[in-house]
Parts: sequence; C-alpha cells; structure tokens
Amino acid sequence: MYDPIMRVFTVLEILQARDFVTGAELAERLEVDLRTVQRYIVRLKDLKIPIDSSRGVGGAYRLRPGFRVPPLLLTNEEAFALSLGLRALRQIGLSAFAPATESTLTKLERVLPEKLRESIRTVEDVVALEPGPWVVSTSVECLVRAASAIRTGRRIRFGYRSHDGAASRRQIEPYGVIHTDGRWYLIGYCLSRRALRTFRLDRISDLEIRTATFRRPAGFDAQRYLHEHMPFVQSEYQIDVWVDMPIEEVERSVAPWRIATEAERGGTRLRCGRDRLEMLAALLLSLGCRIVVHGPAELRRTFRQMARLALEAAGESALPS
Repeated sequence: MYDPIMRVFTVLEILQARDFVTGAELAERLEVDLRTVQRYIVRLKDLKIPIDSSRGVGGAYRLRPGFRVPPLLLTNEEAFALSLGLRALRQIGLSAFAPATESTLTKLERVLPEKLRESIRTVEDVVALEPGPWVVSTSVECLVRAASAIRTGRRIRFGYRSHDGAASRRQIEPYGVIHTDGRWYLIGYCLSRRALRTFRLDRISDLEIRTATFRRPAGFDAQRYLHEHMPFVQSEYQIDVWVDMPIEEVERSVAPWRIATEAERGGTRLRCGRDRLEMLAALLLSLGCRIVVHGPAELRRTFRQMARLALEAAGESALPS
C-alpha cells in the first residue's frame, strides 16, 4: 500500500471499525512512522472528518460519535457490478444469503448518491437470474465457518455423509473451499485418513471450529488440486469415453468441466465422475466428432434418449426401443 491517498482512506476505514486506535497501531498497519500518521490525520481533518485525538506518545484517535460515513466512492459500473454480484449468489448455491443480500442492497441505496442508486434499481428491475438445474444448495453457516477456520488456521470437526450414504465423523485441517460444477467443495488434511481429502459442503453437518491450530501449506492452490484430483471424485457415474479429436482441441472445450484427458490412438480418452449424465452427454455431442463409450451403460442409454428427442424435434421417425 504505497499510494498516500489510499493510506489516508485506510486510516478512515480503521477509525470507522474501532472505538479508538493509537498512532503506533496505525503506523504499524500502514508501515509508516508516527509523523506520517499525524499528517494523514491532518489530511482527514482538512476533509472535515471529525477526529478526536488524545495526548501521549503517538496519541490515540477516534471518530467523533454520531459521525456518518460519506457516500461510497463508486462508479456507475462498480455499483452495477456490486448489485449484480449480490443477486447472483443463488447461482452458486447460496440462496440462504437472500436476507443478507436484500439488507445490504437496502443499506447501499441509503448511502449511495441518487445517480448510482439507478444502477442497483436497473439490476432489480430488468435483470433476471435463476440458478441452473445442477446447482446444489449449500449451508451458508457451514461455508462461513469453514472459511473462517482456514483463515485463522484452526482445525474443524463435522459429520459427513458419503456418496453411498455412509456416515462418519471427520476432523481435518482445512486448506481451501472452492465452487465448481454447481457444488461447493472443502479440501483439507483428514486426520483419521492421514491424507488430503475433498468433501462436498452440502454433505457436511454440525461443523465445529476447534481450538487446535495448524499451519496451512504455503502456496496451496485449491484450483490446481481440484484439476488434478476432482475428475475422479465419488459420483453416481464414473465416465470413460474416447473421442476422435486431438487432446489440445478437447482441452480447450472441456477446460472448466473437471474432466481428465489423455491422448490415445490419435484421439483423446476422457474420464470423470458425474451425478447427472444429460449435460455431459450434450457437451460430448457438441464436440462434433466420433464418440466411443467405454462406460457406464447408463451413458449409452442417455445418448439414445437424446437421439429420440432430437429425431422427434426434427420430425423424423423415432429410434426403435
């Protein structure tokens, strides 16, 4: 944080969040000396921000009681993006945030200038957002607790229901949470299995943050871990197909879909796990090349059903049963 203007606004943010703060604390937070902190305080006072100060080494500062935060400094595009982002929470399985979303938008409308309020109203009036059919709703409380434990380096304990319905109690050192393919996943070191494991958040219950701490591996990349391990996560169906397309072209088409690829016989072998087959089948057909299904048999039935629907839509005779 090297921009002096940003440092001045950071001082204001700190003062708004604390009853009072010492000059030494501000100096440490901003990585400057006490004299520079005093200059920042003077700059805020010049902007008519009512700040009370006390005597002593470094002094202590507080915002005068009753002071209201000035209008947020947002552009029209920023206000639109913020409103759109809040309303899109349902798209990632967090519909439980709806009350918090509405209260946040109400507060924004109170503090934003009238011109920027129109951006929020535009999203509300003319933009419709609906979650996709494969999005799985997730407990907001569970997500918040897991994220808090990761940030503070605390172990967590929870009940877990596996794909086949088996129940267990787990204690893990959480490394990351990530949303992909309509679901939230928690990645961490499982103390009972003594290995990294991935858990679906919607299958977790009674999550508790423990007092025991741990050190999260430096540079842990949740996205990379998922890319390497998630194609084979437990699912209703384990997919194994070959497509007559070079691996470079396939990877450009399926990059966001957590599918493992391997060059084979001039084409590409694809493997992954899925609970639903329709969307994957449509993705494979969209590649526009020959497909060989090694498994499961349910995927072949899905292709036949889609073929019948396609022929009916085209006005052609249906396939034999």
